[in-house]
Amino acid sequence: MSVKPVEQSLFSGRTDGEPDESVPLAERLRPRTLDEVVGQGHLVGEGKILRGMIERDVVPSMIFWGPPGVGKTTLANVIARTTNARFITFSAVTSGIKEIKEVMHQADEDRAFGRKTIVFVDEIHRFNKAQQDAFLPFVERGSIILIGATTENPSFEVNGALLSRCKVFVLKGLGEDDLVTLLRRAVTDTRGFGSLKVRISDDQLRVLAVFANGDARAALSSLEMVVLNCGDEGGELVVDDGVLEQCTSRKSLLYDKDGEEHYNIISALHKSMRNSDPDAAVYWLARMLEGGEDPLYVARRVTRFAAEDVGLADPRALEIAVAAQHACHFIGMPECSVHLAEAVIYLSIAPKSNSSYIAYEKAKKDALSRTAEPVPLSIRNAPTKLMKELGYGKGYRIAHYEENKIADLQCLPDSLKDAEYYVPTSEGVEARIKTRLEQIKAWKAELKKRR
Repeated sequence: MSVKPVEQSLFSGRTDGEPDESVPLAERLRPRTLDEVVGQGHLVGEGKILRGMIERDVVPSMIFWGPPGVGKTTLANVIARTTNARFITFSAVTSGIKEIKEVMHQADEDRAFGRKTIVFVDEIHRFNKAQQDAFLPFVERGSIILIGATTENPSFEVNGALLSRCKVFVLKGLGEDDLVTLLRRAVTDTRGFGSLKVRISDDQLRVLAVFANGDARAALSSLEMVVLNCGDEGGELVVDDGVLEQCTSRKSLLYDKDGEEHYNIISALHKSMRNSDPDAAVYWLARMLEGGEDPLYVARRVTRFAAEDVGLADPRALEIAVAAQHACHFIGMPECSVHLAEAVIYLSIAPKSNSSYIAYEKAKKDALSRTAEPVPLSIRNAPTKLMKELGYGKGYRIAHYEENKIADLQCLPDSLKDAEYYVPTSEGVEARIKTRLEQIKAWKAELKKRR
Protein backbone atom coordinates (compact mmCIF):
# COMPACT_ATOMS: atom_id res chain seq x y z
CA MET A 1 0.00 0.00 0.00
CA SER A 2 1.26 3.44 -0.88
CA VAL A 3 0.00 6.92 -0.20
CA LYS A 4 0.49 9.38 -3.07
CA PRO A 5 0.14 13.04 -2.11
CA VAL A 6 -1.14 15.28 -4.87
CA GLU A 7 2.04 17.33 -4.99
CA GLN A 8 4.38 14.38 -5.59
CA SER A 9 6.45 14.56 -8.82
CA LEU A 10 5.88 11.90 -11.44
CA PHE A 11 9.61 11.62 -12.13
CA SER A 12 11.28 9.29 -9.64
CA GLY A 13 11.02 11.73 -6.78
CA ARG A 14 12.46 14.73 -8.70
CA THR A 15 10.80 18.01 -7.86
CA ASP A 16 12.67 20.39 -10.18
CA GLY A 17 10.34 19.84 -13.13
CA GLU A 18 13.06 18.25 -15.30
CA PRO A 19 12.21 14.81 -16.71
CA ASP A 20 14.27 11.85 -15.63
CA GLU A 21 15.30 10.12 -18.86
CA SER A 22 15.56 6.78 -17.05
CA VAL A 23 11.77 6.88 -16.68
CA PRO A 24 9.95 5.36 -19.70
CA LEU A 25 8.60 7.85 -22.20
CA ALA A 26 5.00 6.79 -21.58
CA GLU A 27 5.36 7.64 -17.89
CA ARG A 28 7.16 10.95 -18.53
CA LEU A 29 4.33 12.07 -20.81
CA ARG A 30 1.48 10.97 -18.58
CA PRO A 31 -1.10 13.82 -18.70
CA ARG A 32 -1.30 16.05 -15.64
CA THR A 33 -4.55 17.86 -16.49
CA LEU A 34 -7.75 17.03 -18.32
CA ASP A 35 -6.69 19.25 -21.21
CA GLU A 36 -3.64 17.04 -21.77
CA VAL A 37 -5.72 13.86 -21.97
CA VAL A 38 -5.87 12.49 -25.52
CA GLY A 39 -8.97 10.53 -26.49
CA GLN A 40 -11.96 9.59 -24.30
CA GLY A 41 -13.82 12.64 -25.50
CA HIS A 42 -17.10 10.90 -24.70
CA LEU A 43 -16.11 11.10 -21.02
CA VAL A 44 -13.81 14.09 -20.55
CA GLY A 45 -14.68 16.31 -23.50
CA GLU A 46 -16.17 19.75 -22.87
CA GLY A 47 -19.58 19.44 -21.24
CA LYS A 48 -19.21 15.71 -20.49
CA ILE A 49 -20.30 14.40 -17.12
CA LEU A 50 -16.99 12.92 -15.92
CA ARG A 51 -15.08 16.08 -16.77
CA GLY A 52 -17.61 18.16 -14.86
CA MET A 53 -17.39 15.96 -11.77
CA ILE A 54 -13.57 16.07 -11.78
CA GLU A 55 -13.48 19.85 -12.21
CA ARG A 56 -16.03 20.34 -9.40
CA ASP A 57 -14.23 17.82 -7.18
CA VAL A 58 -17.40 15.77 -6.65
CA VAL A 59 -16.27 12.42 -8.04
CA PRO A 60 -18.31 9.38 -6.94
CA SER A 61 -17.06 5.84 -6.46
CA MET A 62 -16.44 4.51 -9.96
CA ILE A 63 -14.82 1.86 -12.11
CA PHE A 64 -12.76 2.66 -15.20
CA TRP A 65 -13.10 -0.26 -17.60
CA GLY A 66 -11.14 -0.48 -20.84
CA PRO A 67 -8.27 -2.14 -22.69
CA PRO A 68 -4.63 -1.49 -21.73
CA GLY A 69 -3.07 1.90 -22.42
CA VAL A 70 -6.23 3.97 -22.87
CA GLY A 71 -5.96 6.25 -19.84
CA LYS A 72 -7.48 4.52 -16.80
CA THR A 73 -4.54 5.22 -14.48
CA THR A 74 -4.02 8.59 -16.16
CA LEU A 75 -7.52 9.74 -15.22
CA ALA A 76 -6.92 8.58 -11.65
CA ASN A 77 -3.70 10.63 -11.56
CA VAL A 78 -5.52 13.69 -12.92
CA ILE A 79 -8.08 13.28 -10.14
CA ALA A 80 -5.22 12.97 -7.63
CA ARG A 81 -3.78 16.29 -8.86
CA THR A 82 -7.08 18.18 -8.84
CA THR A 83 -8.93 16.86 -5.79
CA ASN A 84 -8.72 18.19 -2.26
CA ALA A 85 -9.07 14.68 -0.91
CA ARG A 86 -6.42 12.42 0.54
CA PHE A 87 -5.48 10.12 -2.37
CA ILE A 88 -4.30 6.55 -1.72
CA THR A 89 -3.34 3.79 -4.14
CA PHE A 90 -3.57 0.08 -3.43
CA SER A 91 -1.79 -2.80 -5.12
CA ALA A 92 -3.58 -6.11 -5.54
CA VAL A 93 -0.23 -7.85 -5.14
CA THR A 94 1.05 -6.27 -1.93
CA SER A 95 -2.07 -5.09 -0.08
CA GLY A 96 -3.68 -7.48 2.36
CA ILE A 97 -6.92 -7.25 4.34
CA LYS A 98 -5.07 -5.83 7.36
CA GLU A 99 -3.56 -2.93 5.37
CA ILE A 100 -6.87 -2.18 3.72
CA LYS A 101 -8.74 -2.04 7.04
CA GLU A 102 -6.08 0.18 8.63
CA VAL A 103 -6.46 2.75 5.87
CA MET A 104 -10.26 2.45 5.96
CA HIS A 105 -10.39 3.20 9.67
CA GLN A 106 -8.15 6.21 9.15
CA ALA A 107 -10.58 7.33 6.43
CA ASP A 108 -13.43 7.04 8.94
CA GLU A 109 -11.58 9.35 11.32
CA ASP A 110 -10.75 11.84 8.54
CA ARG A 111 -14.39 11.89 7.49
CA ALA A 112 -15.36 12.98 10.98
CA PHE A 113 -13.21 16.08 10.40
CA GLY A 114 -14.67 16.73 6.95
CA ARG A 115 -11.75 15.40 4.90
CA LYS A 116 -12.41 13.08 1.97
CA THR A 117 -10.36 10.00 1.10
CA ILE A 118 -10.10 8.65 -2.45
CA VAL A 119 -8.78 5.12 -2.82
CA PHE A 120 -7.47 4.08 -6.23
CA VAL A 121 -7.24 0.35 -6.93
CA ASP A 122 -5.46 -0.45 -10.18
CA GLU A 123 -6.35 -3.82 -11.71
CA ILE A 124 -9.16 -4.24 -9.21
CA HIS A 125 -10.08 -7.54 -10.86
CA ARG A 126 -6.94 -9.03 -9.27
CA PHE A 127 -8.30 -8.38 -5.77
CA ASN A 128 -9.97 -11.46 -4.33
CA LYS A 129 -13.51 -11.44 -2.94
CA ALA A 130 -12.36 -10.90 0.65
CA GLN A 131 -10.23 -7.91 -0.33
CA GLN A 132 -13.08 -6.38 -2.33
CA ASP A 133 -15.52 -7.02 0.52
CA ALA A 134 -13.21 -5.10 2.87
CA PHE A 135 -13.95 -1.90 0.93
CA LEU A 136 -17.73 -2.36 0.85
CA PRO A 137 -18.88 -0.99 4.25
CA PHE A 138 -16.65 2.08 3.88
CA VAL A 139 -17.98 2.81 0.40
CA GLU A 140 -21.55 2.32 1.67
CA ARG A 141 -21.26 4.89 4.42
CA GLY A 142 -19.21 7.34 2.38
CA SER A 143 -15.95 7.03 4.29
CA ILE A 144 -14.06 6.55 1.04
CA ILE A 145 -14.53 7.22 -2.65
CA LEU A 146 -13.37 4.11 -4.49
CA ILE A 147 -11.88 4.35 -7.98
CA GLY A 148 -11.08 1.01 -9.59
CA ALA A 149 -9.39 0.35 -12.92
CA THR A 150 -9.76 -2.90 -14.82
CA THR A 151 -9.22 -4.43 -18.23
CA GLU A 152 -11.76 -7.16 -17.42
CA ASN A 153 -15.53 -6.94 -17.57
CA PRO A 154 -16.50 -5.68 -14.10
CA SER A 155 -19.78 -7.59 -14.32
CA PHE A 156 -17.74 -10.76 -13.86
CA GLU A 157 -14.71 -9.58 -11.91
CA VAL A 158 -16.09 -7.11 -9.33
CA ASN A 159 -18.37 -8.19 -6.49
CA GLY A 160 -21.98 -7.39 -7.29
CA ALA A 161 -22.55 -5.48 -4.05
CA LEU A 162 -19.49 -3.30 -4.66
CA LEU A 163 -20.23 -2.84 -8.34
CA SER A 164 -23.77 -1.65 -7.61
CA ARG A 165 -22.30 1.24 -5.59
CA CYS A 166 -19.93 2.35 -8.35
CA LYS A 167 -20.52 4.17 -11.61
CA VAL A 168 -18.86 2.29 -14.48
CA PHE A 169 -17.13 4.41 -17.13
CA VAL A 170 -16.13 2.54 -20.29
CA LEU A 171 -12.89 3.78 -21.86
CA LYS A 172 -12.27 3.08 -25.54
CA GLY A 173 -9.12 2.24 -27.45
CA LEU A 174 -7.56 5.39 -28.87
CA GLY A 175 -8.14 6.15 -32.55
CA GLU A 176 -5.29 6.54 -35.03
CA ASP A 177 -5.65 10.33 -35.09
CA ASP A 178 -5.53 10.46 -31.28
CA LEU A 179 -2.36 8.37 -31.24
CA VAL A 180 -0.72 10.49 -33.95
CA THR A 181 -1.49 13.59 -31.85
CA LEU A 182 0.04 11.93 -28.81
CA LEU A 183 3.15 10.82 -30.72
CA ARG A 184 3.66 14.27 -32.21
CA ARG A 185 3.45 15.74 -28.71
CA ALA A 186 6.09 13.26 -27.55
CA VAL A 187 8.46 14.47 -30.26
CA THR A 188 8.01 18.16 -29.40
CA ASP A 189 7.31 18.19 -25.64
CA THR A 190 10.36 18.74 -23.42
CA ARG A 191 9.16 15.88 -21.22
CA GLY A 192 9.62 13.68 -24.26
CA PHE A 193 12.11 14.32 -27.06
CA GLY A 194 11.53 18.06 -27.36
CA SER A 195 15.10 18.85 -26.36
CA LEU A 196 16.34 16.71 -29.24
CA LYS A 197 15.92 17.33 -32.95
CA VAL A 198 13.92 14.35 -34.16
CA ARG A 199 12.87 14.16 -37.79
CA ILE A 200 9.90 11.83 -38.23
CA SER A 201 7.24 12.13 -40.92
CA ASP A 202 3.47 12.07 -40.44
CA ASP A 203 3.36 8.80 -42.38
CA GLN A 204 5.88 7.26 -39.99
CA LEU A 205 3.89 8.49 -37.00
CA ARG A 206 0.79 6.88 -38.49
CA VAL A 207 2.62 3.56 -38.91
CA LEU A 208 3.35 3.64 -35.18
CA ALA A 209 -0.25 4.58 -34.43
CA VAL A 210 -1.65 1.69 -36.45
CA PHE A 211 0.83 -0.72 -34.86
CA ALA A 212 -0.18 0.38 -31.34
CA ASN A 213 -3.75 -0.88 -31.87
CA GLY A 214 -5.38 1.82 -29.69
CA ASP A 215 -2.83 1.54 -26.87
CA ALA A 216 -1.12 4.83 -25.98
CA ARG A 217 1.53 3.12 -23.90
CA ALA A 218 2.42 0.78 -26.76
CA ALA A 219 2.60 3.72 -29.19
CA LEU A 220 4.98 5.71 -26.97
CA SER A 221 7.12 2.68 -26.18
CA SER A 222 7.51 1.97 -29.89
CA LEU A 223 8.39 5.60 -30.59
CA GLU A 224 10.99 5.51 -27.82
CA MET A 225 12.57 2.40 -29.32
CA VAL A 226 12.62 3.97 -32.79
CA VAL A 227 14.21 7.23 -31.61
CA LEU A 228 16.84 5.45 -29.52
CA ASN A 229 17.87 3.47 -32.60
CA CYS A 230 17.80 6.16 -35.29
CA GLY A 231 20.87 7.70 -36.85
CA ASP A 232 22.37 11.15 -36.20
CA GLU A 233 22.64 13.35 -39.30
CA GLY A 234 24.28 16.67 -38.54
CA GLY A 235 22.87 16.92 -35.04
CA GLU A 236 19.43 15.74 -36.12
CA LEU A 237 18.00 12.33 -35.25
CA VAL A 238 16.42 10.96 -38.44
CA VAL A 239 13.94 8.11 -38.20
CA ASP A 240 14.78 5.48 -40.80
CA ASP A 241 12.04 3.36 -42.40
CA GLY A 242 14.15 0.24 -41.90
CA VAL A 243 14.40 0.83 -38.16
CA LEU A 244 10.70 1.64 -38.03
CA GLU A 245 9.88 -1.64 -39.76
CA GLN A 246 11.99 -3.62 -37.32
CA CYS A 247 10.30 -1.98 -34.33
CA THR A 248 6.81 -2.70 -35.68
CA SER A 249 7.39 -6.18 -37.06
CA ARG A 250 5.09 -8.02 -34.70
CA LYS A 251 1.76 -6.56 -33.69
CA SER A 252 0.44 -7.54 -30.28
CA LEU A 253 -3.27 -8.24 -30.54
CA LEU A 254 -5.57 -7.64 -27.59
CA TYR A 255 -6.77 -11.14 -26.85
CA ASP A 256 -7.26 -12.70 -23.44
CA LYS A 257 -7.75 -16.43 -23.78
CA ASP A 258 -9.53 -16.58 -20.43
CA GLY A 259 -11.39 -13.28 -20.51
CA GLU A 260 -14.30 -11.53 -22.17
CA GLU A 261 -12.48 -10.87 -25.45
CA HIS A 262 -12.04 -14.63 -25.91
CA TYR A 263 -15.80 -15.14 -25.84
CA ASN A 264 -16.52 -12.01 -27.90
CA ILE A 265 -14.27 -13.13 -30.74
CA ILE A 266 -15.37 -16.77 -30.85
CA SER A 267 -18.94 -15.43 -30.90
CA ALA A 268 -18.02 -13.15 -33.79
CA LEU A 269 -16.50 -16.08 -35.70
CA HIS A 270 -19.54 -18.28 -35.11
CA LYS A 271 -22.05 -15.60 -36.09
CA SER A 272 -20.07 -14.53 -39.16
CA MET A 273 -20.09 -18.12 -40.45
CA ARG A 274 -23.80 -18.42 -39.65
CA ASN A 275 -24.46 -15.25 -41.64
CA SER A 276 -22.51 -16.66 -44.63
CA ASP A 277 -19.77 -14.01 -44.43
CA PRO A 278 -16.47 -15.77 -45.20
CA ASP A 279 -14.43 -12.53 -45.13
CA ALA A 280 -15.53 -11.65 -41.60
CA ALA A 281 -15.16 -15.26 -40.47
CA VAL A 282 -11.55 -15.51 -41.71
CA TYR A 283 -10.71 -12.17 -40.07
CA TRP A 284 -12.00 -13.29 -36.66
CA LEU A 285 -10.21 -16.60 -37.12
CA ALA A 286 -6.95 -14.70 -37.72
CA ARG A 287 -7.58 -12.51 -34.66
CA MET A 288 -7.88 -15.61 -32.51
CA LEU A 289 -4.95 -17.56 -33.92
CA GLU A 290 -2.54 -14.60 -34.09
CA GLY A 291 -3.60 -13.62 -30.58
CA GLY A 292 -2.32 -16.99 -29.33
CA GLU A 293 -5.49 -19.08 -29.18
CA ASP A 294 -5.13 -22.86 -29.15
CA PRO A 295 -6.03 -24.00 -32.69
CA LEU A 296 -7.62 -27.16 -31.28
CA TYR A 297 -10.09 -25.00 -29.34
CA VAL A 298 -11.04 -23.23 -32.58
CA ALA A 299 -11.30 -26.59 -34.37
CA ARG A 300 -13.69 -27.89 -31.70
CA ARG A 301 -15.92 -24.85 -32.08
CA VAL A 302 -15.83 -25.13 -35.88
CA THR A 303 -16.79 -28.81 -35.63
CA ARG A 304 -19.72 -27.94 -33.39
CA PHE A 305 -20.82 -25.29 -35.89
CA ALA A 306 -20.70 -27.79 -38.75
CA ALA A 307 -23.42 -29.89 -37.13
CA GLU A 308 -25.35 -27.14 -35.37
CA ASP A 309 -25.64 -24.59 -38.17
CA VAL A 310 -24.91 -26.40 -41.44
CA GLY A 311 -26.08 -29.84 -40.48
CA LEU A 312 -27.90 -31.92 -43.05
CA ALA A 313 -28.03 -29.07 -45.54
CA ASP A 314 -24.47 -30.19 -46.36
CA PRO A 315 -23.36 -33.34 -44.48
CA ARG A 316 -19.83 -32.93 -45.90
CA ALA A 317 -19.37 -29.89 -43.66
CA LEU A 318 -18.86 -32.10 -40.62
CA GLU A 319 -16.31 -34.21 -42.50
CA ILE A 320 -14.33 -31.10 -43.46
CA ALA A 321 -14.46 -29.70 -39.91
CA VAL A 322 -13.26 -32.98 -38.40
CA ALA A 323 -10.49 -33.21 -41.02
CA ALA A 324 -9.36 -29.69 -40.05
CA GLN A 325 -9.33 -30.74 -36.39
CA HIS A 326 -7.09 -33.71 -37.23
CA ALA A 327 -4.78 -31.43 -39.23
CA CYS A 328 -4.48 -29.05 -36.27
CA HIS A 329 -3.58 -31.94 -34.00
CA PHE A 330 -1.12 -33.36 -36.54
CA ILE A 331 0.89 -30.28 -37.54
CA GLY A 332 -0.09 -27.46 -35.15
CA MET A 333 0.43 -23.72 -35.62
CA PRO A 334 1.27 -21.84 -37.73
CA GLU A 335 0.83 -24.38 -40.54
CA CYS A 336 -2.66 -25.52 -39.51
CA SER A 337 -4.05 -21.99 -39.90
CA VAL A 338 -4.72 -22.74 -43.57
CA HIS A 339 -6.71 -25.88 -42.71
CA LEU A 340 -8.89 -23.94 -40.30
CA ALA A 341 -9.29 -21.16 -42.87
CA GLU A 342 -10.45 -23.73 -45.45
CA ALA A 343 -12.99 -25.16 -43.03
CA VAL A 344 -14.24 -21.73 -41.94
CA ILE A 345 -14.67 -20.54 -45.54
CA TYR A 346 -16.47 -23.77 -46.53
CA LEU A 347 -18.83 -23.54 -43.54
CA SER A 348 -19.52 -19.86 -44.24
CA ILE A 349 -20.54 -20.54 -47.85
CA ALA A 350 -22.39 -23.81 -47.19
CA PRO A 351 -26.22 -23.84 -47.03
CA LYS A 352 -27.44 -23.58 -43.46
CA SER A 353 -29.77 -25.75 -41.43
CA ASN A 354 -30.11 -26.00 -37.66
CA SER A 355 -32.80 -28.71 -37.88
CA SER A 356 -30.62 -31.29 -36.09
CA TYR A 357 -29.97 -28.85 -33.24
CA ILE A 358 -33.68 -28.00 -32.93
CA ALA A 359 -34.68 -31.67 -33.11
CA TYR A 360 -32.34 -32.58 -30.26
CA GLU A 361 -33.39 -29.64 -28.07
CA LYS A 362 -37.08 -30.57 -28.48
CA ALA A 363 -36.38 -34.22 -27.72
CA LYS A 364 -34.22 -33.25 -24.72
CA LYS A 365 -37.05 -31.16 -23.30
CA ASP A 366 -39.44 -34.11 -23.48
CA ALA A 367 -36.83 -36.51 -22.12
CA LEU A 368 -36.24 -34.29 -19.08
CA SER A 369 -39.77 -33.05 -18.38
CA ARG A 370 -42.01 -36.06 -19.09
CA THR A 371 -42.35 -39.34 -17.26
CA ALA A 372 -39.68 -41.76 -18.41
CA GLU A 373 -41.97 -44.31 -20.04
CA PRO A 374 -40.64 -47.78 -20.82
CA VAL A 375 -39.45 -48.78 -24.27
CA PRO A 376 -42.33 -50.32 -26.32
CA LEU A 377 -42.24 -54.12 -26.03
CA SER A 378 -41.97 -54.66 -29.77
CA ILE A 379 -38.58 -52.95 -30.03
CA ARG A 380 -37.04 -54.21 -26.79
CA ASN A 381 -34.00 -56.46 -26.83
CA ALA A 382 -34.89 -60.10 -26.07
CA PRO A 383 -31.69 -62.11 -25.55
CA THR A 384 -33.16 -64.58 -23.00
CA LYS A 385 -36.10 -67.01 -22.86
CA LEU A 386 -37.62 -65.16 -19.89
CA MET A 387 -37.58 -61.86 -21.76
CA LYS A 388 -39.30 -63.47 -24.71
CA GLU A 389 -41.93 -64.97 -22.39
CA LEU A 390 -42.53 -61.50 -20.95
CA GLY A 391 -43.24 -60.19 -24.43
CA TYR A 392 -39.92 -58.51 -25.17
CA GLY A 393 -39.60 -58.15 -28.95
CA LYS A 394 -43.10 -59.45 -29.59
CA GLY A 395 -44.45 -58.18 -32.89
CA TYR A 396 -41.10 -56.86 -34.07
CA ARG A 397 -40.62 -56.97 -37.83
CA ILE A 398 -37.31 -56.37 -39.60
CA ALA A 399 -37.65 -53.35 -41.87
CA HIS A 400 -35.25 -54.79 -44.47
CA TYR A 401 -37.83 -57.39 -45.46
CA GLU A 402 -40.86 -55.12 -45.51
CA GLU A 403 -42.37 -53.18 -48.38
CA ASN A 404 -40.46 -49.89 -48.88
CA LYS A 405 -38.12 -51.09 -46.07
CA ILE A 406 -40.59 -49.83 -43.46
CA ALA A 407 -42.39 -51.96 -40.85
CA ASP A 408 -45.59 -51.04 -39.05
CA LEU A 409 -43.98 -50.41 -35.65
CA GLN A 410 -44.46 -47.84 -32.90
CA CYS A 411 -40.96 -46.79 -31.80
CA LEU A 412 -41.88 -44.00 -29.34
CA PRO A 413 -43.62 -44.36 -25.95
CA ASP A 414 -47.43 -44.10 -26.02
CA SER A 415 -47.57 -40.51 -24.79
CA LEU A 416 -45.16 -39.40 -27.50
CA LYS A 417 -46.24 -41.65 -30.38
CA ASP A 418 -47.17 -38.68 -32.59
CA ALA A 419 -44.26 -36.42 -31.60
CA GLU A 420 -42.23 -34.71 -34.36
CA TYR A 421 -38.75 -33.47 -33.46
CA TYR A 422 -36.95 -33.34 -36.78
CA VAL A 423 -38.36 -30.85 -39.28
CA PRO A 424 -36.09 -30.62 -42.34
CA THR A 425 -35.45 -27.38 -44.17
CA SER A 426 -35.33 -26.94 -47.93
CA GLU A 427 -31.66 -25.93 -47.90
CA GLY A 428 -29.04 -27.77 -49.96
CA VAL A 429 -28.91 -31.53 -49.56
CA GLU A 430 -31.61 -31.37 -46.90
CA ALA A 431 -34.17 -30.54 -49.57
CA ARG A 432 -33.75 -34.13 -50.81
CA ILE A 433 -33.94 -35.40 -47.23
CA LYS A 434 -37.19 -33.49 -46.79
CA THR A 435 -38.70 -35.14 -49.86
CA ARG A 436 -37.57 -38.56 -48.61
CA LEU A 437 -39.02 -37.96 -45.12
CA GLU A 438 -42.36 -36.86 -46.56
CA GLN A 439 -42.44 -40.09 -48.60
CA ILE A 440 -41.63 -42.18 -45.50
CA LYS A 441 -44.43 -40.51 -43.54
CA ALA A 442 -46.88 -41.20 -46.38
CA TRP A 443 -45.92 -44.89 -46.40
CA LYS A 444 -46.33 -45.12 -42.61
CA ALA A 445 -49.77 -43.50 -42.85
CA GLU A 446 -50.74 -46.09 -45.45
CA LEU A 447 -49.59 -48.92 -43.18
CA LYS A 448 -51.79 -47.58 -40.37
CA LYS A 449 -54.81 -47.67 -42.69
CA ARG A 450 -54.17 -51.36 -43.44
CA ARG A 451 -54.33 -52.45 -39.79
